[in-house]
Amino acid sequence: MKTPLPFLALVLGACVMTAISIHAAPGEKIPLPGNSGWDYLSVDSAARRLYVTHGDRVHVVNLDTDTAVGEIAPIDGAHGVALAPDLGRGFVSNGKTGFITVFDLKTLGILALWQTAGKKPDAVLYDPATRQLFSFNGESENATVFDAVTGGLAGTVKLGGGPEFAATDAAGHVFVNIEDNDETLRLDARSLAVTARWPLAPAHAPSALAIDRAHHRLFVGCRSQTLVVLNSDTGAIVATLPIGKGVDAATYDAVRGLVLVSNSDGTLNVFHQTDADHYTATETLATAPGARTHAVDPKTGRVFLASAQFEAAPPSAPGQPKVRPAIKPGSFGVLVLKP
Repeated sequence: MKTPLPFLALVLGACVMTAISIHAAPGEKIPLPGNSGWDYLSVDSAARRLYVTHGDRVHVVNLDTDTAVGEIAPIDGAHGVALAPDLGRGFVSNGKTGFITVFDLKTLGILALWQTAGKKPDAVLYDPATRQLFSFNGESENATVFDAVTGGLAGTVKLGGGPEFAATDAAGHVFVNIEDNDETLRLDARSLAVTARWPLAPAHAPSALAIDRAHHRLFVGCRSQTLVVLNSDTGAIVATLPIGKGVDAATYDAVRGLVLVSNSDGTLNVFHQTDADHYTATETLATAPGARTHAVDPKTGRVFLASAQFEAAPPSAPGQPKVRPAIKPGSFGVLVLKP
């Protein structure tokens, strides 16, 4: 990959008719130690904390001071973080070993390790309606469901394909992208049954997923450079929008009526929601190559993207997959796009 471009700050202007004005200004970066790869970020706005998965640990950043305040470690291949404020605990998927690390939200101390019934747990989701934790296991094409209070196994759900990101409506339904089948599934969080399979064609390879609970809409970021907006009650496609290459995260900012999509090509697509079925592309912001995952703080509207600089990629052998470039030591951190 190329050297990261200068990243920009996001300034949210007043809503005028159907558009939101966004202005660019110099941003900032929160440096974090370690040279491993990374995956998802999660925000706990009430507690003013940002969680950043990073190889063998999860960094915890104070959202008011932009400083690291602790780590959750060791983690064997950190992918996702799910937060259960009502239980005072959080959960981290260990992609290499198949465990879920349970930690205390106040002390960050590790409380337990739960074994999933699957391989390569990736996205993890806490459903407050049922107080259950869902671990979506990429290589097993299933989900392991735990009682988040006791740690007991509630069940295993066969998904029929490799799951990617997931979302909950907090009313008894869980949604998950099935990347290799080009569909989004709806699960009954209580019976653990798959109740609907919604095709996304002609879009394919769904990765990112966010939800607008008030308007019953799902935002599905697909690697075919398409954002698909679904009705979360019926599965009907209500809008499709062009996005950048290599999407891996989407968020819905209900306070400002924005849908944000981050891509590995170093872009952040910003869409304004006019109403449940109409969206306007307001800006495509330059971030940094590889900054494919992000989280938003609903209190301030600031956007946080994990990123690093990369060495030149070594040549690939004929007929072999492209070799990933190494991360430059000391370059990892979180880009901040701010008002």
